[in-house]
Amino acid sequence: MCKNNAMILGIDTSNYTTSAALCTLDGEIVANIKKLLPVVKGNRGLRQSEALFHHTVQLPQVLEEIQTVLAGRKLLAVGYSKTPRDEAESYMPCFLAGQAAASAATCAANIPLYGFSHQSGHVMAALYGAGKMEHIRLPFAAFHVSGGTTEILLVHPDKNTIFSIEKIGGTLDLNAGQIIDRAGVMMGMSFPAGPAMEQAAAPFMDQIKPCKPSVKGLYCNLSGLENKACEMFEKSGNVGACAAFVLQSVQQTLLILTKHLLKIYPGLPIVYAGGVMSCSYIREALSAWGSFAAPAFSSDNAAGTALLALHKYKERYGRWDGCE
Repeated sequence: MCKNNAMILGIDTSNYTTSAALCTLDGEIVANIKKLLPVVKGNRGLRQSEALFHHTVQLPQVLEEIQTVLAGRKLLAVGYSKTPRDEAESYMPCFLAGQAAASAATCAANIPLYGFSHQSGHVMAALYGAGKMEHIRLPFAAFHVSGGTTEILLVHPDKNTIFSIEKIGGTLDLNAGQIIDRAGVMMGMSFPAGPAMEQAAAPFMDQIKPCKPSVKGLYCNLSGLENKACEMFEKSGNVGACAAFVLQSVQQTLLILTKHLLKIYPGLPIVYAGGVMSCSYIREALSAWGSFAAPAFSSDNAAGTALLALHKYKERYGRWDGCE
């Protein structure tokens, strides 16, 4: 069997998306399947018990789609997201669904199983999507900005874990994606509200002045933005103007954090990851400062997990030598 017929599977079961991906031994993503978890209209998210239940329902559906791509090919290893971050106390029950499926697959096929953090998967997927895979061999910075995380990360090559991640900045209260989702749900949008917020904001982006960012060094406070957005909507009832206000304010906060980062680490490459970085307005403002992946590799996905597993597989078994 030739190497283009051999695959590595990645599984990620985050708090809001069921994901699975396949990559070749050459590091090409050939499938990146994801399915949002259902959230009741008016709710601002899911409890962990709800997320875990929905993953158990959706994961077989996602893996069935993966199977159509995998048909006739050999599965060599499976990677999965086991924790939110690479920290000793990092834990979320929703990742147990992916762990169970990955463990079952590797036991049945007698192939290696590799576990990673959800955050590491995000960083790797962003590198792949931005065409910056060479960064894994040198230090770089990553912004991980989503509904559950707003962090600035210093990333170094690591022989044991491919790269090590050190948090050096981020939010001191609410997350950027949290603000966007809360504002959207407040105005009647479905959760997650990012795409609807961006669409509503489009006609108003050049007319609205953002609030003054609350930034000190590499850390920010975002809770005040939610309060101001609520006040603005109560007074005006203007969905588009309020959406533009929120997105512009998040954009300006991230821009200032980026500038502060480069003052401390001049010349350090920057990669932007996470669902918030799928927003075209935020990408436009920051594109001159760092690299972005396509939205499919910015939002929650399993592509990064598959690529991490590929690197661990090659470390263990050596480079592919051709056909067998």
